[in-house]
Amino acid sequence: MIFDIAPAELLVLGAVALVVIPPKDLPRAMRFAGQWIGRARGMARQFRSGFDDMIREAEFAEMEKKWKAENDRIMREFPATPDQAMLMAPVPPDDPAPESEDALAMTVEMPVVAPEPAPAPKRKPPAKPRAAATKKPAVKRPAAATKKPAAKKPAAKRAKP
Repeated sequence: MIFDIAPAELLVLGAVALVVIPPKDLPRAMRFAGQWIGRARGMARQFRSGFDDMIREAEFAEMEKKWKAENDRIMREFPATPDQAMLMAPVPPDDPAPESEDALAMTVEMPVVAPEPAPAPKRKPPAKPRAAATKKPAVKRPAAATKKPAAKKPAAKRAKP
């Protein structure tokens, strides 16, 4: 870690801050210090990840060079011949005649089955036009059931010192 601060050192810094900074400004100062520490950690993390990426890319380039050198060495020791090229070539899928009767006996014809058609997507029924809003008839309430607003109480007077 770049800034190696022990817990005892943090206590000493806190005591000095308490003496130098008044208690009412201490929370604001601590928040400010925390923001700066967070920014410093973020920059250190970004630097470290960039450095790790550069190292990783250099290692990949080095491994690629080793693989290419090894591949070239193998190709020099065992040069490709026309027979090997023919053995390595992919066999065409439409081979007209099998090479032996055993191969013919092992082939089995599978019936071709057409896939079922996908079901048609369900459609939503068309929206019905909305009818005019119906109003409910007003219900009359007896006079005893209606509430009257409460009278406002006067505000309490403050005593002057």
